[in-house]
Amino acid sequence: MAASAVTWAGLTAIRRFCGQINSRLLGASSTLSQVSCLHTSTQLNGRHWERKNLILYPPQQKDEPPRPAEVFHCRRQIKYSKDKMWYLAKLIKGMTIDQALAQLEFNDKKGAKIIREVLLEAQEMAVRNHNLEYKSNLYVADSFSGKGKYLKRIRYHGRGMFGIMDKVHCHYFVKLVEGVPPKVEQKTGFDQAKEYVEELRKRTIIYSL
Repeated sequence: MAASAVTWAGLTAIRRFCGQINSRLLGASSTLSQVSCLHTSTQLNGRHWERKNLILYPPQQKDEPPRPAEVFHCRRQIKYSKDKMWYLAKLIKGMTIDQALAQLEFNDKKGAKIIREVLLEAQEMAVRNHNLEYKSNLYVADSFSGKGKYLKRIRYHGRGMFGIMDKVHCHYFVKLVEGVPPKVEQKTGFDQAKEYVEELRKRTIIYSL
């Protein structure tokens, strides 16, 4: 009888200890899932976006053209939707810095003000850290948004019902390059149709006579 009592007490203590360990692990995993942003592909691509400013290039030869200055800048965890930010980011891509700032200044959306602040910060970095002579001699070479952390919260309804709402965040990435933006070849509908017909003619049927 004593042996069985000792065994039962030992099993109870072990079970209690395992429960404490599981609760601590679950709490740590939930905290990491909220803090970590490794669940998004865009975040993985842009995780070292600012580190590109630290790249050191070898000295250039005498006959090589001068390498234009490049500035990489971003702002993370913006309380805004990545899809709404995407339209504004693609709006200014390929524009000069002055044109982009003018377009964003007269846009009444929340994301436009945020992007304008990021562009002004990147412009100041170009002058201060990259020895840029004229701050207007820049153009937006790349501009895109990424998914930030999504926090799930409860939305309360009547009669004891509830729903799930997401508190969304996003990242914004921009790349400024010194010089004049390259000219984009404008294609008409006739040119696109001609390319489509050429692709159809180049097709080959496998195992045909």
